[in-house]
This record gives sequence, C-alpha cells and structure tokens, in this order.
Amino acid sequence: MGNAILRLEHIVKRFPGVLANDHVSLEVQEGEILALLGENGAGKTTLMNVLYGLYSMDEGDIYYKGDRVTISCPKDAIKLGIGMVHQHFMLIDHLTVAENFILGCEPTDKGLLNLKKAKKIVQQCSQDYGLRIEPDSLVADISVGEQQRLEILKSLHRGAQILILDEPTAVLTPQKVEELYRVLRDLKAKGHSIIIITHKLKEIKEISDRVAVMRSGKIVGVHNTASVSTEQLAELMVGRPVVLEVKKENQEVGKNILSISNLHAKDYRNLPALRGLNLRVDSGEIVGIAGIDGNGQSELLQVLSGFTVRDEGEISIGEHKLPKKFAQREMFNHGVGHIPEDRMKMGIISNFTIAENLLLGFEHDSRYTGRLIMKKEAIHDRAIKLIEEFDIKTPSPATEGGKLSGGNQQKVILAREISKNPDLLIAAQPTRGLDVGAIEFVYQQLLAQRRAGKGILLISFELDEIFALSDRILVLYGGEIIAEFSQAEATIKEVGLCMGGVRRNSHE
Repeated sequence: MGNAILRLEHIVKRFPGVLANDHVSLEVQEGEILALLGENGAGKTTLMNVLYGLYSMDEGDIYYKGDRVTISCPKDAIKLGIGMVHQHFMLIDHLTVAENFILGCEPTDKGLLNLKKAKKIVQQCSQDYGLRIEPDSLVADISVGEQQRLEILKSLHRGAQILILDEPTAVLTPQKVEELYRVLRDLKAKGHSIIIITHKLKEIKEISDRVAVMRSGKIVGVHNTASVSTEQLAELMVGRPVVLEVKKENQEVGKNILSISNLHAKDYRNLPALRGLNLRVDSGEIVGIAGIDGNGQSELLQVLSGFTVRDEGEISIGEHKLPKKFAQREMFNHGVGHIPEDRMKMGIISNFTIAENLLLGFEHDSRYTGRLIMKKEAIHDRAIKLIEEFDIKTPSPATEGGKLSGGNQQKVILAREISKNPDLLIAAQPTRGLDVGAIEFVYQQLLAQRRAGKGILLISFELDEIFALSDRILVLYGGEIIAEFSQAEATIKEVGLCMGGVRRNSHE
C-alpha cells in the first residue's frame, strides 16, 4: 500500500428527516482493499453514492490524488478514475456483452457504430485482466458471475483506479466468491484501490487490508483487518457485544408438518419457475433451502401464501391437503406462520400502527374484535406485551410501522407470526438487511421455535445462515430440489457446487 489516493473530509448528506452521512472523513490508500462495514441504514452506500456522483453532498470536501475535486455526476467520477459496480447490475438484458460494454463510449467508423471493434475491445480487456467473457453472448443468457465480471471490466476500461463494489458476493456461489477474490487480489497487485461495501464479517477478514466501520451515519472505527477480531467488528457495528456463534442442541424430529410433491408453477412472465419440486418439513427441525436468487424461491413462497395458483402437484399441511386455489387465511387456520421475504411490501403496512400491524391475522379473534367494534384496550395490551417480549424499540404502540428501523420492523413481524403459535413457520430471508445484533435476536427466536417442536422452512441467500441454523439443507436450482444434505455431512464446497447446478454425486 502507498499514500492516500482519495480523501473524504466531513461529508454530510441529508434526506428529509434523515442525516445519512454525519461529517464522515475517510482515506483510501493506493493499492489497498478497504472494506466499508455497517448495518443496513448505516450510511455506507450513501457515502459511496456521493463519491460516485449519484448523490450531491450537502457539506464536505473530496480530494483525489491530492487535489480538491467536484463530483456532481457519475461522468465526473469516471473521468477522475472512480468506478462503481452496484449491487443490482446496471445492464440491459436484451443487448450483448459487447453492446453493454461500450454504452457511453461507443467506437465509431465514419459516424457509424463499429461493433467489430467493440468486440475486439472486450476481448483485449478480458485478456488484460484475466476476466474471461464472451462478447457475443446476450446478457440475459450469462450467469450472474459473468454479469459481475462485465461490470468490473466496464469500469476498468473507463480507467478506474478506484473501484467501488456494493455487496459484491450477494449473488455468488462460494466458488464464484473465491474467483472474485482472486480477481480483486490481482487488481490490487496492479495498483488499483478497491472499496467493498459489505455487512459480512467473514468476507472482511478474507479479502480486505483495512476496514472502516459505520454506524448511524458516522465512522466509528478504522482498523487494519489483521489486528481486529470479528467480535470487535460486530460490537463496533451495533454498539454492544454480540454472540456470533449459533449453539443448537440435537433433538428428535416428530410428525410431518409440510409435504410438497411434484410442484409445478409459473412466474409472473408465465414461464415455468417450479419444475416438480419435492420437499418435506417435520416438527422440531429447521429445513434450509440454499440457492442463488431467481431459481424459484419467490414462486415457492407465492404458492405457499396462496398468491399464485400452482399448475400441478400436492401440498399438505399435516393431514390436510390444500386445494389448488386457497386463501392465505387457510394457511393461518392450519397453523402456518410466515415471515415474508420483503418486509416492507408483504410484512407490514407502513401507515398502520405497530398495534394494528401486530393484529394482522387476528382480525376475527373475539378477544380483539366484536361484531361492530375493535376492542382497543385488548389490542393495546397485547401490543405492549409483544413489544416488551420481542424488544421492539418504539416510543409507543401507536407509532406507524413505516417509521421503525428495519430491525424493529422485522421484530414486529416475528412477534405477530410467533404469537400465532404456528406448527410451521416459513421464514424467508429473515435477516435480510439487518445488523448483527438484530440477526442474533432472529436466530434466537427461530431456535426457540425449533426447541418448542415447531417445524421451520428457512429460505435464505446467506449460506452461512443456512449452515448455522439448518438440520437439513436442500439446494434449489432451476425450480427443483437437486440435492439434500444433513447438517453433519454438508460442506460449503459441495453445497456451493450444487447451487451452481451440479447435481449431487455427479461431480464425485
């Protein structure tokens, strides 16, 4: 590592009612990998969006290679040598790799687009950086790992000396993560500086030289990665000690609670999404579904919620076979709780109070509603009890759900669904966007349900989470379960291969 190539001094960014960046100062050294760590809402992506010119800062200064610079749009950042690969790639599916690559800097011949030259540029750039990619492939047809390579190559071709990566491993299998790490180390060796925005402690220890921790819009610590433990980083993130290790006792499983056989369903485009899916969940076990996003997870949840009608197959809750078309209330009536994958769209109603959100699903319960009136005192008392039991940080049960932090919104959903005393709990992305403190709380609640003899179907893109909690691990690929592992036999390597489409035993 060399001298500072970039300095951010006292950066302030405000949104209505929110101070997202609170006088943030940070240095980036030449030829280093700097991790920017923080919980969801800590301000790390906002800070990088300011640096890349997507947001204008309200106060502060940016110095690049010793000179004070003004960055008012991404074009300014690119000219300086700053590139950014966003968590959700900025690519056009129906264009080829070469066509996406040259957008904004199209090579021409006598005023006409020269695609032949564009392909040569892609091939040369691919060769220079060791990032293999096929110029003629449609972006819609290449893997997410290849799409990420394309985004990185685009930035490097535009002269990026500083490369910002936002949650770069979120969509990759473990094997592709290792491949990405190799690429980043090679770029560092060539003198590039890399900033990785992440909330994954394991990732930081694996790849970064230094780590800057943000909390509540401020930098609360900058450390050499080798000299700080994951426990210390977790405490910096949330402001208190956090237990990172999940301790799970062995226990006997009981009767079957959920059985799915030969399930077929289409996605929103009316294309096949589930192709003969089979699975079961028994009482007293956590069954984790591992897989890369887009392999049928959302469609499975929609079918189980009654939002999508299956084309074929059987679903049984205990001894009860669900009809082909059913309402969500039928699942509730048969002892199923559901933590949805998108808490804002499907988990809470933003302009409902906490008490009202906690009541969802209990609208017909005589303890809380009469024939014509709501029993406000009973509803209030129930809300107070659940707020205390689940440690929901709020001034009042009358606070609107949309005004809570992401972690507290998730606690409201957990409180509501667990208070239904379900036999089966479907937990989809239960810790998405949560800090390590909130993750610890969610894990404790799920394990308590397991100890109580409940069955849990866990769907998560976080492979560490699947391994930490699951008694059995199923791999979902292309709309079907292609592998099953017990916790004792599962390895990151083998599960990762299956996530990439390799059927179990076919690679042995």
